[in-house]
Amino acid sequence: MTHTHVAGAIHADVSSPGPQWLQRPADINALDPALWSETVRRDHDGVLTVGGLRADDLIAQHGSPLYVVDERDLRTRARAFADAFAGWDVYYAAKAFICRAVGRWVAEEGLGVDVCSLGELRVALEAGVEPRRIGHHGNNKSVEELELSVGNGVGRIIVDSLQEIERLEEICRRHEVRARVLVRVTAGVEAHTHEYIATAHEDQKFGFSISNGQAMVAMVRCHVSPHLELLGIHSHIGSQIFATDGFEVAARRTMKLLHQFTDATGVALAELDLGGGFGIRYTEADSPATPDALATNLRDIVEHEARAYQMDVPRMSIEPGRAIVGPSTLALYTVGTVKPVDLDGGAQRIYVSVDGGMSDNIRPALYAAQYSAVVANRTTAEPTVLCRVVGKHCESGDILVHDVFLPVDIAPGDVIAVPAMGAYSRSLASNYNHATKPAVVSVRDGATSTLLRRETLDDLLALDVS
Repeated sequence: MTHTHVAGAIHADVSSPGPQWLQRPADINALDPALWSETVRRDHDGVLTVGGLRADDLIAQHGSPLYVVDERDLRTRARAFADAFAGWDVYYAAKAFICRAVGRWVAEEGLGVDVCSLGELRVALEAGVEPRRIGHHGNNKSVEELELSVGNGVGRIIVDSLQEIERLEEICRRHEVRARVLVRVTAGVEAHTHEYIATAHEDQKFGFSISNGQAMVAMVRCHVSPHLELLGIHSHIGSQIFATDGFEVAARRTMKLLHQFTDATGVALAELDLGGGFGIRYTEADSPATPDALATNLRDIVEHEARAYQMDVPRMSIEPGRAIVGPSTLALYTVGTVKPVDLDGGAQRIYVSVDGGMSDNIRPALYAAQYSAVVANRTTAEPTVLCRVVGKHCESGDILVHDVFLPVDIAPGDVIAVPAMGAYSRSLASNYNHATKPAVVSVRDGATSTLLRRETLDDLLALDVS
């Protein structure tokens, strides 16, 4: 099975408008369990349910569009990573999606939280995440951010520039404390993902290069500082990663760097964070590895490199990224219009316009990310037709699902459900065209709870002080 490339083809082959991997479903009403969170079903009326609650009832209660988080599924995925990587530190990615409740859930399941902004740090702290289990990322941390981290005793600050090291030293000097730091390094790995979310090649903004010696300079700088405690190094090769071969190269280069540091200073650093960014299933073409398989492969890689350099295995960390919250959340939309469009060569595509769009999921417009979709408010015996689910914004690139088979009787008022919407959808949401951001609700065992309320026009107008 081939993986859906995160930057899948934008321009359709007119003679075959859909991508090669897209197959006409044998049963349009069936739900592929690999695409949906663990409690998603269809009830006796054919309505999609999650956590025991019907999609149409959720929209009636909370409005449309709507993000729906399956709490049981999210907790199960968090626990699966904690169990598979027992003995390692596992950090949940706040940038994928964070609110107080989710921060509390992942902490209860044994995970730390990595943050990369003042807002994410504030939410994690207010969620009750222990500061020592927070990692603070970012290539341009402000003084205010670093003050908050240092003042709360955040467990690790991942430093990303010499200016940041100086800034952090000054703050620690004033507070009369030592900050625990990891040095972010670039391992020169070309991850198999879109260039916008590949983060370990040389020509990009993150980290210190290993190849030109910058990483060693930064490490020694932190090591000799009276205000910093150098724990180790941090590497991250990208996001939506399926194969572990990139981690093998990164592990080889980072373990060699640790060995070289020990030779230069006589000190063995205790920690290595290999990042993560593990891929999830957005369409039938994606086949992500399980946490157990990932853990087995990564343990073998690290242990092999440790033997090669005759060194102890450092304390290891990973950051699964979207792999926890991504599959745990679906989005619900209401169809507004249905429009057939004739293509050259006699082909036809049905444009299904819904009440959301690029303001609540920018990923398809940003780098042509692929998604799946089903009709959620009913089943049907009608045949299928190739559709494109689009939003209501004033952009031709406002596409939510590039290619999907939906029933030919799709009509205004139908509810569309899109799986795997937990990562980056709400986090990247905007107010483009003065759209209001949807609510985020959680469901569990027939009960629902609002995590983030729906924005209103009054909210937007309150910012307009002119």
